[in-house]
Amino acid sequence: MIETPPMPSWDGLHPLIVHFPVALLLVAPLLVLFALVLRAHRRGLLLAALVLMALGTASTWVAVETGEAAGKLADRTPEVGAVLEHHEELAESTRAIFTVLTLVFAGMVFAPVLLRREPGETATIALALLFLAVYGAGTLVLANTAHNGGRLVHELGVRSLMPATPLPAARV
Repeated sequence: MIETPPMPSWDGLHPLIVHFPVALLLVAPLLVLFALVLRAHRRGLLLAALVLMALGTASTWVAVETGEAAGKLADRTPEVGAVLEHHEELAESTRAIFTVLTLVFAGMVFAPVLLRREPGETATIALALLFLAVYGAGTLVLANTAHNGGRLVHELGVRSLMPATPLPAARV
């Protein structure tokens, strides 16, 4: 019989959750770029980008909450405390930035449908490129957040606290 490991507690979920916003929010702008190039598939690619942004943004909310719970359990040296505080501030900024960006992008995607008027090609491209430039600044904050989280784990040795899982008995 194969034993499954126990489900981590809320504070132990942070290491499992944090990769979702990073991956989803870094892939979404690629779909926006593809939408600019592949005009025949523009609407579908923009909707797919919006779905990725929404999922990535939602996962930032979960990552911040699980991170706050995990941060309360971390052993704190002065250096760990400083990096952890900076990481938490960046995480909250990341969450706010991508919440706003996702809402703005949803407006950009649905405004033509609601207004029953498609913008011209030049306006579409200019608006998308402007959005991507602002989004790029947001990804720098996201990357810095991830980097500081990585420093906590790989440089300073902060670990997620999870219950010990018994090793399976050896079969003879």
